[in-house]
Amino acid sequence: MDIEGGVAIVTGSSSGVGAACAVQLAQRGCHVVINYAHNEQGARATEARCQAEGVETLVVMADIAADTDCRRMAAAADEKWGRIDALVNNAGTTKFVAHDDLEGLSKQDFLDIYAVNTVGAYQMVRAVAPVMQRGGRGSIVNVASVAAVMGIGSSIAYAASKGALVTMTLSLARVLGPEIRVNAVCPGFIQGEWLREGMGAEAYDRTLEFLETTTPLKLTATPDTVSDAIRYFIEGADVVTGETLILDGGQHLNLAPLTRR
Repeated sequence: MDIEGGVAIVTGSSSGVGAACAVQLAQRGCHVVINYAHNEQGARATEARCQAEGVETLVVMADIAADTDCRRMAAAADEKWGRIDALVNNAGTTKFVAHDDLEGLSKQDFLDIYAVNTVGAYQMVRAVAPVMQRGGRGSIVNVASVAAVMGIGSSIAYAASKGALVTMTLSLARVLGPEIRVNAVCPGFIQGEWLREGMGAEAYDRTLEFLETTTPLKLTATPDTVSDAIRYFIEGADVVTGETLILDGGQHLNLAPLTRR
């Protein structure tokens, strides 16, 4: 799908993977909706980088856990450009809790994490689908996690929410064709400040070193490498739908999952 002159919504695009994806799409001539929930400064920085590529942008503060916000964001894009060609469901949340700490997660923690990571992604798809169908084409990429296939990650609730997102990708791909393709990426450890802050600097550095010495490719993902895969699903995979691409340097091939060390 040629994305030049098209329109993409990238949720959670004030930093990290979302920001990298917005900029890469702008470099391909795609107009971009930049979404944030809290970090307006980061969103404006992403906007400036996108505008430097000569495209139009729209910055929207929206909490994708709220259906009204999802519909408002899709409507704003449709009103400005009259089309939506791509959606990147990147916004996510978590709580860092050791998997063996069963008392560390409350019912509300599960609900809060699912509200963004799973239900929020669904609400965004529901909001953009009519516009994509009207235009006769669309590509949706859900940003899940290797936690979905290995049962690892920041918490059991997070892993479960991303597993649900992968399953939802299959269901949506089945019903939204032929106009809309739906795929997912499952990054492993992504280098960046968000993960460093969540894990703590010592655990972050230790885990990075461990993965870069034990995974088959001896490397970990970056926002740009994850964005490369997302852009492939949008631009270069016209016959692909319902697929999940793992981006972890081969971590999932190891016999033992990464546990807290």
